[in-house]
Amino acid sequence: MRWWFLIIILIFSVHDVLAREIRSSEAIEIGGIKQWIKFQGADDQAPVLLFLHGGPGNSMMSYADRFTKELQKHFIVVLWDQRESGKTKELNGSPQALTVSLFINDAIEVIQFLSNKFLQEKIYVAGHSWGGYLGLRVAVARPELLKGYFAISPMINQLESERLSLDVMLDKAKEESNSNALAELGKVEIPFENSEQLYYHRKWLSKLMNSATPTQEKVELWSVTWLALFNEASQTNFFAFAPTLNCPVYFLIGSNDYQTYFKLADSYYQQVVCQEKKTILVYSISAQPKPD
Repeated sequence: MRWWFLIIILIFSVHDVLAREIRSSEAIEIGGIKQWIKFQGADDQAPVLLFLHGGPGNSMMSYADRFTKELQKHFIVVLWDQRESGKTKELNGSPQALTVSLFINDAIEVIQFLSNKFLQEKIYVAGHSWGGYLGLRVAVARPELLKGYFAISPMINQLESERLSLDVMLDKAKEESNSNALAELGKVEIPFENSEQLYYHRKWLSKLMNSATPTQEKVELWSVTWLALFNEASQTNFFAFAPTLNCPVYFLIGSNDYQTYFKLADSYYQQVVCQEKKTILVYSISAQPKPD
């Protein structure tokens, strides 16, 4: 038997011995507060994949297994409750005002923690909606930390997205002579000035997208914490802000997503210059009617 064959056997044997399933959760120090993360994977030597949840404010730890079970066979899937969300909120409130720069810094710290913990120079990151926006901001600021970024229905130019979807809803209301929709949508200003405007927009958007309608109470409660941050993030226009990205980026876009308007996301994908890019257009996908 040749010596190199023995080495290959040894390498794979060592990997089998060292590789272990990982399923754990812990609070780590990020941005000066305790923040909750969860690890799941069949192999603790696998590449790391960090998910950035949407909202802002919508923890996905309670339902993430629905879409990560297969991924856990190939990655160490990491879920993170951002500040003022999920278990992180239960642990401690944010002593600082919620700003985009604060969340970008938190995300970078989490990525660096994971790189150190799993001895990986770079990791994969995926983000949905608000998380899609946050991940793109990280990709702009620190591309050297990322093996690749998966942007799932990302906020690309959210002010324009809200205006475009409002126009679609107004046109539909006129075609159907829906006086109630016309009256409520007529009160909406972009950017949203208050929770009532956001509620009316999301109420009729959910009907357009055939998804569950949020209650006005839920939207009002969300707005107290998140509307200012959401409006700040909505001002970023990635067409101008990031015409070039210095890491591989992959877009997953829903053809029925008028909330993070799918045509804007596709246009940005077509224009952005980066090392490697791919897109998947998912037909008849309905985004959840959360404020993001």
